Amino acid sequence: MSSHHDEPHRNSVPGDLGRAFALGVALNAGFVVIEAGAGLWSNSLALLADAGHNLSDVLALLLAWGAATLAAKRPSARFTFGLKSSTVLVALVNALLLLAACGAIAWEAIGRLQAPEPVFGPVMIVVAAFGVAINAGTALLFLPRQKHDLNVRGAFLHMAADALVSLGVVIAGVALWITGWTWLDPVVSLAVVGAIFASTWGLARDSLDLALHAVPAGIDPTEVRAFLAARPGVADVHDLHIWGMSTTENALSAHLVIPDGHPGDRFLAEIAQALEQRFRIGHATLQIEHGDPAHPCALEPDHVV
Repeated sequence: MSSHHDEPHRNSVPGDLGRAFALGVALNAGFVVIEAGAGLWSNSLALLADAGHNLSDVLALLLAWGAATLAAKRPSARFTFGLKSSTVLVALVNALLLLAACGAIAWEAIGRLQAPEPVFGPVMIVVAAFGVAINAGTALLFLPRQKHDLNVRGAFLHMAADALVSLGVVIAGVALWITGWTWLDPVVSLAVVGAIFASTWGLARDSLDLALHAVPAGIDPTEVRAFLAARPGVADVHDLHIWGMSTTENALSAHLVIPDGHPGDRFLAEIAQALEQRFRIGHATLQIEHGDPAHPCALEPDHVV
């Protein structure tokens, strides 16, 4: 027998999150056009690199928005868990996009270091300052949810990283305007790449873990097993699996050996409620077994999946 416990399904992205995505896409798409034009006019690699990164942010926001929308869809006969895992895939794609952007900016910066070119500092400063405001403001839209949703965290990191890039461009523009040192433009670009890479690595690792159905961060499987084994009447726990259904929802399945027989629905409901409150596991599936040696469970050994 099994017990299922899950949060009510939603049909749409929460209004505040949907507005955040819409506003973020609009602001950044407009700024990409302005910044790219300014970069070409001022011959600033830092501005062009920032524009390219902003363009990747527009795509990242659209992907994250789409994933959040898909995750809210109801399950179907084919997709019995719904499309919740799309948020995991998009979080991974966003991390890869950021890493790819780092590589592209670094490549161009190294080339510019070998052959420095004149740059018009004032344009860099003004345009990049607008970029700081736009990207920081967009990042703040996602700040409340980014700690609990890896998909939103990907969007947040994109915007926060771009604000950092723009700030680096401002600093480079001021220093270049004062000193005339053209090599500052690519050097600052490389410094910003390092900062983006450092912040992105954690997102890439966490999203890859979820994509491979690893136990979500913050959940100790040993503690979960001990909790289940300590329930009244439970003689053994096996075939325990814990994974992320999405970037915000966790699931569990396990076999509980109860020699006295099925303890009833109240027992299962109380376990499901405790798993959600203590371990943030909102979808629990529990199979009850008697432990009959004549009919052993084929999934009991830990190495069997």
